[in-house]
Parts: sequence; C-alpha cells; structure tokens
Amino acid sequence: MNANELRQKYIDFFLSKGHARIQGKSLLPENDPTVLFTTAGMHPLVPYLLGEEHPAGKRLVNFQKCIRTGDIDAVGDQSHLTFFEMLGNWSLGEYFKEGAIRMSYEFLTSPQWLGISHEKLGVTVFAGEEGIPKDDESAAVWRTLGFSDERISYRPREDNWWGPAGATGPCGPDSEMFIDMGKAPCGPDCAPGCGCGKWLEIWNDVFMQYNKDKEGAYIPLARKCVDTGMGVERTVTILSGKKSVYDTEIFAPIIAAIERAVAGEAAKKYKYGTDGEKDRSVRIIADHIRASTFILGDPKAVMPSNVGAGYVLRRLIRRAVRHGRKIGVEGRFLAPIAEVIINEFCGPYPELEQNRALILNELEKEEQRFLETLLKGEKEFEKLLPNLLKDPKKVMSGRLAFRLYDTFGFPIELTEELAKENALSVNRLEFDAAFAKHQETSRAGGDQIFKGGLADHSEITTKYHTATHLLQKALQLVLGPHVAQKGSNITAERMRFDFSHGAPMTKDEIARVESIVNEQIERDIPVTMEVSDLEAAKANGATALFGEKYEAQVKVYTIGDFSKEVCGGPHVEHTGTLGRFKIEKEQSSSSGVRRIRAVLS
Repeated sequence: MNANELRQKYIDFFLSKGHARIQGKSLLPENDPTVLFTTAGMHPLVPYLLGEEHPAGKRLVNFQKCIRTGDIDAVGDQSHLTFFEMLGNWSLGEYFKEGAIRMSYEFLTSPQWLGISHEKLGVTVFAGEEGIPKDDESAAVWRTLGFSDERISYRPREDNWWGPAGATGPCGPDSEMFIDMGKAPCGPDCAPGCGCGKWLEIWNDVFMQYNKDKEGAYIPLARKCVDTGMGVERTVTILSGKKSVYDTEIFAPIIAAIERAVAGEAAKKYKYGTDGEKDRSVRIIADHIRASTFILGDPKAVMPSNVGAGYVLRRLIRRAVRHGRKIGVEGRFLAPIAEVIINEFCGPYPELEQNRALILNELEKEEQRFLETLLKGEKEFEKLLPNLLKDPKKVMSGRLAFRLYDTFGFPIELTEELAKENALSVNRLEFDAAFAKHQETSRAGGDQIFKGGLADHSEITTKYHTATHLLQKALQLVLGPHVAQKGSNITAERMRFDFSHGAPMTKDEIARVESIVNEQIERDIPVTMEVSDLEAAKANGATALFGEKYEAQVKVYTIGDFSKEVCGGPHVEHTGTLGRFKIEKEQSSSSGVRRIRAVLS
C-alpha cells in the first residue's frame, strides 16, 4: 500500500464512521507560540480540544503535515525524519476510550482496510502515577477484543502520556498499538513498548482528559476528547515490508534525483545502498530538502533567516548542501530535487504547485549564498585543524567556533559536524555564551522566535485576541485596504501583530490607529458569532487570511458594524471589557511586513 492509498483509506474509513473531513493546516502554528512549527496533528485543533465548538462538528478526520526538529541530528539513520505526515481522527466530547479503541482495531485488522493479523498486534496503556490513576479502562476494552494480558503492557509517563506540545494545554494518557516484527524477545520482560526492536509502534490513541495550566497542575477537562495519530511514512514502511522509511516509494524518486546530481567519477563509484556513510548523507539530503520544500511551499511560508523558523529552514538547506558535497555533488543541485518533491506531493498538498516558483527561487538563492560561505568556512576550519588535533583533550574552544560563525557565517552545527568527523568536540557552552552576547547587541527584541498564535485561552489572552480584529480593521482604514494579517503572537502580557505594509508608520498614523481602536472599545460593541458557508461569508464582507485553508463551514465573528472576520479563536462578548489599547512599538518584521507590539491596560 502506498502513501496515497493509505491516506484515502484512512479518510474513507472515518467518513463511514460519521466523521467530517477537515483541512490540514499550516506548518506554522496559529494556536501555540511556544513552538516554531506544527509538531503534531492536534496542534491546529487545540482551541477545540479546550472547548471551542468546531464548525464541522464533533467527529473529525484529516491528514496533517508536521515538522519536529528535536531529533534533527539523528536524521540520516533508517527512521528519523524532520518532516512527516500524520493521519488523525478526533472526538470532541462524543466517543471516548471504548469508541476510539474499537475503531482503531477495526481499521487495523479488517480485510477491507489494512488487514493486519490480530496475532501480530500488541498494545500499551498508561501505568498511572501519583494523582493520576492507571488506565484499566482502556485495558479492559482491549481484553474484550481478544488481547491477552501478555499482549497488554502497562507503561509509565515517558511511554504512554501525551503532554501538551508547548508549556500548557490539553493532555492525557494514551494507548499505543504495536506490530510484532518477528524478532526473538530480548528477555522475560519483553512486551509491547519494549525498545529492543521486536515491537514497532503503528498508531496512538490519546485520551485528552486534562488541561495542564501554567502552574503545572492537571485540571480535568469538562469535555473529554480523543486525538489519534498514525504516521504515514512509518505505516507505509510496515505495510510494504520495508526495513526503513527511506526504502519506501515515498522516498524512492527523491533518492533517485539525488543520485542523478552526483557528478563525474563519484557517480561511477557510488550508488545508494553501497556505502553506509554516503547513504547517511543521501538520507539527510532527502529529508531536509523535503522539509524545506514544504516550509517554503506553505501558505504562511517563512524565508531563510537567522532567527526562529527561518533559522531552522536555513539550517536544513545548508546541511543538505554540505552533505551533497560529501557524496560528490558539484555546484547547485537542490532545485531539481525540489521539483521531484513538488511533483510527487502536489496532489494531496496543492499549495506546493501554487508556490513552485517561490520554492525553487529561494532554494537556489540560499544554496548559492551558502556555497560561498561553505568554501570559506571549511577552508578556515582546515587551517585550524592541525593545532586542534594536537590538543590532548580534543576540544575546540567555543571562542574559535564563534569566530567561524561571526566572521564567515559558518553555522555552529556544521562546525560540530566537522569536529566530530575529526574525533573532536566543541565547547558549546562557551559558544552559546558568546552567541548570546552577540544577540543582545545585534538583534532588537527577544520574542522573534515565535510564529503566531495564542499562548493560552485565559481571559486576558482572549481580550488581546479580540483586539487584533479591531487593530486589523483600524490599520486598513488608516493605511489602506492592502493591509492583511501576516501572523500574530499573543500572550497574557501583550499582543504582537504582523501585517503587510511597505513602509514604516508615521507617528500620526500610529496615533490614528490607536484612536480608532479605543473608540470601538468605548462604544462597547457586542461581538457575535455565526457558522456560515465560507463563500457566503466572503460575499457578506468577512475577511479571511489569504492562503489559509478553511473548512466549507466556518465561524464568522462580527464586531458590530466595524469588523467581520473568519476566525476560530476565543473572543469576548463585547468590546467594553478590553481596556485601553496602546501601541508600544512599530517596526519592520521582514520585507514588506511590519510588526506592531501593543498592550491593553
């Protein structure tokens, strides 16, 4: 079964169970400013897991693109990825543990769907801890489905607890499903969830029972929800009998394109699968360019930069370039690989085709910039190497590593890779101290690493979110109809709002915007919501984020006769509760985008 077939079967199964298909969302999260990327299928649904009503109903299904960078240094082995796809289904207060488990089991084992043998399956459930009971409820459901106690493993928090993606949010115990890979058990205690390689996870049912607050307390949710996740790449690997995600049809055309890029004598000497170290480089290139293509092709794409999500993108591209050189690539090669990725994935993700020119152009520009940096940095490292190897401790000082970064633009991660290849390490603490000092003097503001969204759904954060609606309309009235929201970051202390505009605002313009917003607050206008067809909402004057994916049915928030927007976030009931609005700073965010930082008092 290939990836396209798996996605379709998953959607079809849950449609048959009364779920509504919803759109996958951006890789840049709107509802969690504590992370740079959407790291799980649940991310875009956090407001609904916390109690918001979803316009599509209480049973939902979709597939979602995700990025996790915590294991970026492990990419290159047989399984780790930075970009991956998650299949997910949700219950927002309808079925809970029994319903989710029974549907999961049916999809896995029914010949109509995946047809996996019951005998190959094992499961895990939460073992409990002080203050949180063990999950006997899930275990009992699995027993009714024919699982013996030997195939049900109770596991601790690190294995069977789903925490919030950021510091706060919905969380709870989970029950995971594993495939027996046919290996001999590692010992008498080997059971589902054991990391010896006998058991491989295929699916995860998360039972959202709690909300973790800022104090770290777990508050029971009034409405219990289910969030399940099945990784496309891993499941295709299992169903196709492959040993690695990189051996599947998902990566075959990408790896073939990388092989075509290898030039001259190197091409005669190397073919993927024949050299372990070069194979690792090929896998890094395949993963990193796939991730970069999706980031650049996103409706809310960031460009390569030195902060936040843009820095992650730059790191992925530059690491791919360096590993290209290691396998014999000469000159630029990223754009042809990205072309293959766009062609392969534009069916389920049409935004890649829509942004094809931008993707290829940015990859070519960043690759050219880095090739120049790479040559200088590697040359300088080679000069340092003889003295470094004489050091009995085999440690490169952070001071030297920072000089490579500051003088030649050479990323610390690549310095560490070069050092490791020569049996050296880098004093990272010393580098980080030098880098932090550099940041203090060279970068204004300390919150640029975050991209959009609400830190929580507290009363004050809700006020700030409502105020962004007033701000956007006021900006359009003062600066012109071209103004459109490009991102937001909202906490209980302040709002940050990015918008399209080509020039700094004057003092008079800032004062007029403040005055308009405060006038609407003083009017104490009611804030109303209705569920509407998207096209009808637009026809009636509602503003929607350009490029965002919306469901057919959307929530439309209207603030009197002043503002009408398609939005899924929390809002106050009338504007008089907001307080006094004050713009503290207006500055550039990126080319053609301005940033406002404002407070309510």
